[in-house]
Formats: sequence, structure tokens, C-alpha cells
Amino acid sequence: MISKLANINPNAQLGENVTVESFSTIYEDVIIGDGSVIGPNVTIYPGARIGKNVQIYPGAVISAIPQDLKFQGEYTTTEIGDNTIIRECVTIHRGTEDQLKTSIGKNCLLMCYVHIGHDCTIGNNVVIANSTGISGHVVIEDWAIVEGMCGIQQFVRIGTHAFVAGMTSVRKNVPPFIRVAREPLTYAGVNAIGLRRRGLTDDKLKLIEDIYRNLFILNNSISSGVKSIETEIPDSPEKTMVLNFIKESKKGIIKGPL
Repeated sequence: MISKLANINPNAQLGENVTVESFSTIYEDVIIGDGSVIGPNVTIYPGARIGKNVQIYPGAVISAIPQDLKFQGEYTTTEIGDNTIIRECVTIHRGTEDQLKTSIGKNCLLMCYVHIGHDCTIGNNVVIANSTGISGHVVIEDWAIVEGMCGIQQFVRIGTHAFVAGMTSVRKNVPPFIRVAREPLTYAGVNAIGLRRRGLTDDKLKLIEDIYRNLFILNNSISSGVKSIETEIPDSPEKTMVLNFIKESKKGIIKGPL
């Protein structure tokens, strides 16, 4: 399962049934879980913590030092959850003193040439398509999908079940459950297809649509939209999640349709 042409530091810890193919390099202080497959020409630097049944394709670079001029060599890590797939030439940088780690959740798919910057937190079941660049300190929550060739600015947060259209620039936070598109990035409707795939009922979907109709369509500012949601929309976990997301968004959220 381990190629004789692979370079593995003796202090790396590999679980059972791990495959490491030719010309891959695994440094010290690396842990790889059972059943994971490391393809050819992969580089895994110190601080990597890779879960079970992870697939890493050729040319990927995992846990390289961050591209942050404030980084002073502090001990940080990169954590990758079980069953995640990392395709060709993906780069993932480890954390800085801010978060001390970069983390990728379980069951994620990072397509070719994706870059994940330092101190990012990527949730479970996230899909990030080809050539998307994610700056440092970004949070992408569970079940979000980011299409190809997007650029995501540092400290941005993308909510659960959100869908970001390809070739867009994300400079503001994207609330949960919605689709965003265009330039500048704006609300393009509720992510109905994705939510139905996740098992949400029509009643829940209508509730979410009502929340965002009040936020983006019926009111001319985010603050007035929030007040309308608080007074006119029945209480629910989805309402609480959206309102909390907005209140915690110091960077601000995306705009409604122009």
C-alpha cells in the first residue's frame, strides 16, 4: 500500500490500510487515518491531521505554512475530516495564532485548484468547485456549495445550505439557505433545490422564502427587514438562525436585488 518511491518521515503516523503512491512526501508530525489514499506527487507538511477514508489526488499540498506576513512560526495545524475528497492541485494552508488551525469538515469535496487559506473553517458536506480561492479566516458552514472560479475575501462567512454562483467575488457575508449571484453579489432567491434535497418540507421552504422576502424584497434596508421578520414571521429555528447570522455579521451581508 506504500510505494517504495514515496518519502515518508518516520515520525509520521499512518493508520491501517493507508495508501501512499509514488513521489509523495509526508513530513513529520503528520497523522493520517485508516483507509485514506494519498495519490502521487502529494506533499503533506507538518501539522496535518487527516481523517479516515480521505482521498487526496495528485499535486495537492496540505498544511503548508500560511501566506501571512504576521506568521512567526507558531505551532498550528490543518485538520481534514473523514471521507473528504481533495482533488488535483488543491492547496490548504495551516493556521496562525488567530485560530491555531485550518479545518475542513467531513464528507467535503474540494475540486481541482481550490485554495484554502490559513485559519479557515469549512463545515461538513461542503462542495467547493474548481479554481476557487478562499482567503484567510473564512467560515463556510455545513452543506454550502461554492461554484467554480469564485474569490472569497478574508473574514467572510457563508451560511449553511447557501449556494454561491460561479465566477463571483464574495466580499460580504452570505446568510443561510439562499442563492447568490451577479456582480456585485446579490440575493438570487432561496436555495430551494438544495433544501429539498436535504429533506426540507414545503412548509419549511415557504417559511424561509417569507423570511427573505421580508429581508430583501419588501423593505428598503437590512435593518427594516430585520424588524419586519421579528414582528411578522412566526418563530422557528430557521428564523432564529437567520436573525442571529445577520446580528453576528460585523462585516455586513450581501444586498438584495438591485
